Amino acid sequence: MTLLYLIAGEQSGDVLGARLMRAIAARRPDIEFAGIGGEAMAAQGLASLFPMRELALMGLLEVLPQLRRLRARLRQTAEDIAARRPDVVVTIDSPSFTHRILRTIAPLGIPRVHYVAPQVWAWREGRVKHYPGLWDRLLCLLPFEPDYFAGHNLPAVFVGHPVLESGAETGDAARFRTRHGLAEDARILTVMPGSRRTEVSRLLPILGETLKRLPAGLVPVVPVARTVAEAVHAGTASWPVSPILVSETEEKHDAFAASAAALTKSGTSTLELALAGVPMVVTYRVNPLTAMIATRLVKVKYVSVLNLIAGRELIPELIQADCTPERLAWVLNGLLTDSAVAEAQRAAVAAPLAALRPPGGLLPSEAAAEAVLALL
Repeated sequence: MTLLYLIAGEQSGDVLGARLMRAIAARRPDIEFAGIGGEAMAAQGLASLFPMRELALMGLLEVLPQLRRLRARLRQTAEDIAARRPDVVVTIDSPSFTHRILRTIAPLGIPRVHYVAPQVWAWREGRVKHYPGLWDRLLCLLPFEPDYFAGHNLPAVFVGHPVLESGAETGDAARFRTRHGLAEDARILTVMPGSRRTEVSRLLPILGETLKRLPAGLVPVVPVARTVAEAVHAGTASWPVSPILVSETEEKHDAFAASAAALTKSGTSTLELALAGVPMVVTYRVNPLTAMIATRLVKVKYVSVLNLIAGRELIPELIQADCTPERLAWVLNGLLTDSAVAEAQRAAVAAPLAALRPPGGLLPSEAAAEAVLALL
């Protein structure tokens, strides 16, 4: 039987891998899977070589004590690939581990695919010189990425953004209101502070102060990632209004459907909200030293993908010095009190959101599956 070897190193990659496996199996039921993944990939039939959580490390202080074990896992993975001789190896994001695997197994001559292009077009562009020979095909989530990598003689194909399969637009507003005893006319604000401890601890106090400056009666809802649940509970305890904290994906989508607006950190959450039709303000803040370094490395004008695709600010971005309670409240008030402003944003993001869809009417996972199968 044909064997595909997949490697995911964190939760988002596990979800991508599971969707990819499902789409491949629908086209080629004879294919077997091996590799490294989490719960989602296990549900599709993958027996992980070792627990994926061992790779889901972030930050220098977390990684340093684990270096010896990580090197052992790298060696174990390369040896497993050499022994199994799969027909294709697919690595998913997590470049600090997956790129090392791709380079290590290069002499085996097995076709290699990397899913989720490294964002060298945005910052630290010098890294691109290390990529030739790393993969046979790069699967890109953003429509402008293949042209960028082609300019560096790197084979790449656009397969669409996985947010389109997230279900963010399928929420039930009435169900959310009923579940939490909210009146039909209660105004709901979704607040998304992030999924990393550093960003949550830095943003929550600012977001709480912002709420003090917004109209009375507003109901804040905070989707909570498991990784920062304790920090969010502690950080919102002093907010002027106790937020509704939601942790399940379906309930998060229900909250989107019920929301009048959203205040979110930059990242994939902006795409989820746009897909759900929620007008938003995007914000972010890092420590001043990091910001100073970033200004020298970052090559793009916007942090929101939809603004990048459009080439102009469709969604307000209040970053770093502009990330203040006063500024955030002022811009949010415009969305909450003027329906024309909110509707204009919804209409404006429709085109860049549509640009995230792969050609041929396929879902992103289906387009990715066809790109992988083309190498067999």
